[in-house]
Amino acid sequence: MSDDESERKPHKFSEGEGLDEDYEEFTLDPEELQADPSQVDPVDTRVLTDLLDERNIPKDRVDVESLMEVGLSYMGINRFEEATETFERAAQFAEDDSLEQQEAWVNKGVAHAQLEEWDEAIGAYREALRIDDDSEHAASAETNLAYALHENGQGEQALEHAENAVEIDPRFPQAWYNRGFFLVERGLLEDAVTAFDNAIRLGMRNAEVLEEKARALDELGREDEAEQAAERAEEIREEAEQRMVEEQAEGGAGSAGAMGGAGGGPGGLGGRDGDDDLDLGGL
Repeated sequence: MSDDESERKPHKFSEGEGLDEDYEEFTLDPEELQADPSQVDPVDTRVLTDLLDERNIPKDRVDVESLMEVGLSYMGINRFEEATETFERAAQFAEDDSLEQQEAWVNKGVAHAQLEEWDEAIGAYREALRIDDDSEHAASAETNLAYALHENGQGEQALEHAENAVEIDPRFPQAWYNRGFFLVERGLLEDAVTAFDNAIRLGMRNAEVLEEKARALDELGREDEAEQAAERAEEIREEAEQRMVEEQAEGGAGSAGAMGGAGGGPGGLGGRDGDDDLDLGGL
């Protein structure tokens, strides 16, 4: 793993001045909203805060699913602070201890992780697991928690949560990748290679997982296999760079799917197939 890959890229933040305090279009009437929430620019957090003031709006009048989409939109434009606030409000207005509320806590943790606010991220994931430690979102919470603990200097606890994620959902490739990474850290190389192979078999065929597999194979003395994995990782990187060049040549129309995370660790930011919640885990 190169020094460049192990360095974190600083997050870029959009900036906006918002609206003046006395801008009448977005003042809140006690009986009804004067502005149509569907027409509010999600970048304007002051408007979002005003519209979703629990003192004025009952829970049953808030579309939590739409609010979650606003949070994801913030994530897509690297407005992670606003995303944390939005996901927290989604959790606030969701039914207590519901899957929807759990999903909001997982996403809030991911947003904090992008800001490297590890204590807050860990707290959000633990709250998600408190709601349900065996639901469709629990594996994401466990995987993300493992990553956050590692980044927060609590690596001794990380493997336990990576193992939990695999047990909850053995078809979650990011969970297998994280498990493999932490097994390498413990020197359990054969088990790590098996974990990386499972991640690849389940569809996680990116450069990072192959590079970590190559590292484990090399430490096991299986040089030929390590070289093959490293060569394939380099091919994937070159293919990705070529696609980026082509997209820029076509006007910069890139994919709006998974967002790139930091390299050099057991996870990046990505989307999980079939789920709306975000995940840390090797992308």
